[in-house]
Amino acid sequence: MELQKYKVDGTYFEKDYWKPYSKVISAPNEKLAYERIYQTIGSKHRLKRQYIKIDSVTVQE
Repeated sequence: MELQKYKVDGTYFEKDYWKPYSKVISAPNEKLAYERIYQTIGSKHRLKRQYIKIDSVTVQE
């Protein structure tokens, strides 16, 4: 299965406000791109999924 690059934009809650982010993630499909962004931001900032919002996922070429 070939990996595609997805650009993910959204916000996450840090201290008292929502902070924007934009990341490029490699994943075989869009559903796994969502999961990887939750894993990456959640582990880096010690956040649960309810504090991570995904606004858009687009395929990069």
